[in-house]
This record gives sequence, structure tokens and C-alpha cells, in this order.
Amino acid sequence: MRRTLSALVAVSSFVLATHAQAQTPPGYPADYAALIDAAKKEGKVIVYATTDASSANPLVKDFEALYPGIKVEYSDLNSTELYNRFIAESAAKNGTGDVIWSSAMDLQVKLVNDGLALTYASPEIKALPKWAVWKDAAYGTTYEPIAFVYNKRLVPEADVPKDHTALMKLIEAKPDVYKGKITAYDPERSGVGYLFFNEDIQYFPAAWDLFKAMGKANAKFYTSAGAMMERVASGEHLIAYGVFGSYALARTKKDPNTGIVLPSDFTLVTSRVAFISKAAKNPNAAKLFLDYMLSKRGQTIVEKADLYTLRADVEGEASLTAVSKVIGDRAKPVPIDETLLANLDQTKRLAFLSRWQHAKKGQ
Repeated sequence: MRRTLSALVAVSSFVLATHAQAQTPPGYPADYAALIDAAKKEGKVIVYATTDASSANPLVKDFEALYPGIKVEYSDLNSTELYNRFIAESAAKNGTGDVIWSSAMDLQVKLVNDGLALTYASPEIKALPKWAVWKDAAYGTTYEPIAFVYNKRLVPEADVPKDHTALMKLIEAKPDVYKGKITAYDPERSGVGYLFFNEDIQYFPAAWDLFKAMGKANAKFYTSAGAMMERVASGEHLIAYGVFGSYALARTKKDPNTGIVLPSDFTLVTSRVAFISKAAKNPNAAKLFLDYMLSKRGQTIVEKADLYTLRADVEGEASLTAVSKVIGDRAKPVPIDETLLANLDQTKRLAFLSRWQHAKKGQ
């Protein structure tokens, strides 16, 4: 009986604490309770996202537990589908998703720049890196290193490339061994791939030589990181270039034969960018959900889901702190700002794709 009473007291204390937190998050404005009440009256928040539903599910469930009565309608789309759907709905002026959350950073910045996002200064701004907030509208939610992934069973330790130059030299030195065994995103068909390749060009002077080496090695290019890692795990390919660290980390937990390298010369770091639609039907619930994703509680769930938290006050394997211990100042975060719009310039894109056509043929 005493144990039962103790358990009931503990549960009651947790519920009361959770309720209090939901009403008055620490450090938030005194009138934030009014926003919560308005969000509960709306009753739901519609999220369009590129993050796999399975990865986002812990975040969704915890939000719904923290704010009973507010349901999350979550649509898992690829970046092109999300962008086109949002543009079409915005043009129709018949409402859109409330929160738009995508790994296609440049497309997200374009939508914000085009005036389709709600300006909202989250109370969590002070806890975020400066590069992760733009115009009080676009918010980075993750800190995701871009990694090499390899098959531990089939790639000898001596062959594991530690940086971009080492990968290029490996492919050139062992063309027979690695012919058809290298994989990467397809920058012609993948917006994320196009972004990654263009960022690599900025930091690696021999980037085009590396791309040409991939072409000579008959590298295979995909639109999905999942497809790349499945083929690396099976041995069809041996090394995947430019993979989200979050996907790679999750894979290693299921398959110990999958290895990850954070390149020692530089490691790109990207972020899944979220904003609130200017045409949101549930703007208060959208603000609540955005603040939750950026909060320490939300970011702790992000870390546990292997998506990599960008808050310095959250510890764990998938955190800014952990990444910084491995690569230090060699981390190259992609800032969320107008510089990303250059990637969408059609003249630049056509010039890149023209050169890419030659490089993938090894020319």
C-alpha cells in the first residue's frame, strides 16, 4: 500500500510539474499562457516536413503529451514535394501547412525571402547559434554534420578516407577496387545534393577533381540517403559521400558494420530549417510547436532521435557538443541567410550542371 501511494504521489507530482511547465515555460514572457490557451482552442498544428515520420514521432508524441488537446498532423514529404505543395497552396490562398520544416535550406530561405513566412521572435532565440536564425522567421532546428559512410566489413582500415583529399586519392589509386563502389547524392535530381556539392566547392579547392575521380570510378548517384546506406550495408557500394550524420548515426545503431567518418579537413554542418507559414490556419499552435522544437526539452528529444541538437546545453552523442569535440573549428555550418539564394540563381545552376555533366563522365 505504501509503495502504491508513493507511486501515485510521484505520478501526480509529474503531472502537476508538466502542467506547470506547459503553462509557464521558464524564461518565457508572462503573457505566454494566453498563447497556449489560443493554441488549445485551435486544437491542432499542421506540419509539412522532410524529416522521416519515424524520426519525428518522439518529438510529436512528447509535444502532444506536454500540450494535451493539441494534435499534430504530420506530413512526411521529400523536399521537392514539400516546396511545390506549399507554393501551390500559397498561390491558391486557401491555407497551407502551419509549420514548414525542411532540410532543403536554400528552398526554405527562398520561401521566407519571398514573404511567405510569419515573422515571429521565439523566446528561445537567445539559446540558439546566431547563424541559425534569420529575420526572426527561419530557424535552424538541428546541427547535422555531413559524413562519409563506409562498410566496415569490406573496406580495410587502411583505406578508410579521413578527409576529402584522402577519398580522392583512394579512388584514383585503386580504380579497379572501387569502380562502381562509390555513391553520393545526385545533384541533378536532389536539391540537398546540389546544396552539398556547392558547399564543398567553397571549402575544398580540388572539389571538381574529386567529382571527376568519382565519375571515372563510375560512381552511382541517388536522391535518397536511405538508398545509399542500404547499398553500402549490402556491399553493392562501399563508400557513401556526403550523408546526413543523423541518418548515418541511426544506421550504425542497427548495423554495427556501418562506419562513419567526419572529414578532418572540414565537415559541413547543415540544419533542418523551420518557419511558420504566413497563411497558417493555426498560427498560435504553430508558434507553440516551433518554440517547443527549439526548447531544451524539445532539443533533448531531437538528440535522442539522432537528429543532432544545435543547443549547447544539451549533451549526448548527437549534439553540437559531441560534434565539436571531434572536429572542433573544422566544422563549417551552412548559415541560414540570403547567401543560400545564390544556389538558386539559374545562371549559376546551369553552369554547375554543365560542368557536372562532364565530371560524372570523368572528363
